[in-house]
Amino acid sequence: MSDMYSVAISYGDVLGWIDYDAAARAATVNLADEKGRAAVEDFLAAAHEVEVPHETLMDFTKEPVTPLADKESFTLALTRLWNETGVQVDWSRPVDYVKEHPHY
Repeated sequence: MSDMYSVAISYGDVLGWIDYDAAARAATVNLADEKGRAAVEDFLAAAHEVEVPHETLMDFTKEPVTPLADKESFTLALTRLWNETGVQVDWSRPVDYVKEHPHY
């Protein structure tokens, strides 16, 4: 079983992806825009306090999240990426397609 998880991202008109290696607790940001790439790398390197929902949509608690700690933390942190960096996580875009065609 592979410990690698990939997700497509976009920044303006630039497509890319993030490879997350759970075993190494590391991520590689593949984005041909230096500003966007650096923003994502900085975001993933820092701990964040995230409001996490529980029983209802009105039941939130702030919880610390270290994005590279594990896959669950990584994906939770990515849900806040757009607000912090302007880089969009393209959850529904096939990442294999983006790897072959990293442009619109």
